[in-house]
Amino acid sequence: MSLPTLKTQRLVLRPFTLADAPTVQKLCSAYEVAAKTLSMPHPYPDGAAKAWIATHEPDWDNKTWITLALTLKEDETEPQDIMGAVSLKLCLIHQRAGLAYWLGMPYWNNGYMTEAAHALVKYGFEELQLNRIEAGHHRSNPASGRVMQKIGMQHEGINRQYILRFGQFEDRVMYGLLAADWKEEENQA
Repeated sequence: MSLPTLKTQRLVLRPFTLADAPTVQKLCSAYEVAAKTLSMPHPYPDGAAKAWIATHEPDWDNKTWITLALTLKEDETEPQDIMGAVSLKLCLIHQRAGLAYWLGMPYWNNGYMTEAAHALVKYGFEELQLNRIEAGHHRSNPASGRVMQKIGMQHEGINRQYILRFGQFEDRVMYGLLAADWKEEENQA
């Protein structure tokens, strides 16, 4: 089964292709993008985008990850440049997943990530039958926390000095969402 394509009001979330590698390379080369993630390298090495994209289909086939590219819906007949990525790290034996995402700097502060994360969380609960989706952000990146709050996630705690990122320890602020809470919120909307 191939990776799905999801559509929102303004976006198409689609599988990455190797043709997206130059754009991934460009967007991920920004220190400001890498610094907000758990593991994106900086500087972003040549060839890393192609290698990363090549993992997506096998990861989906093995049901360990689902990773989709964010593109604008403007003209669905023309291929659109990617703006970022949204993923679920799957743990199907426990019916849970970890939400992760990144967005290129030119697309910040437009609500795109909230829209994309909402669509993938919906897919996780409705299609993958997950019971729980969790996510975390660096305390120094409150914008990511606002995305989590806007999609209905609840604050669950702080893992102090959770990771060492570019020479600095970062606290990790944790959020979670249960399928029952998701369904209740969706029914009220």
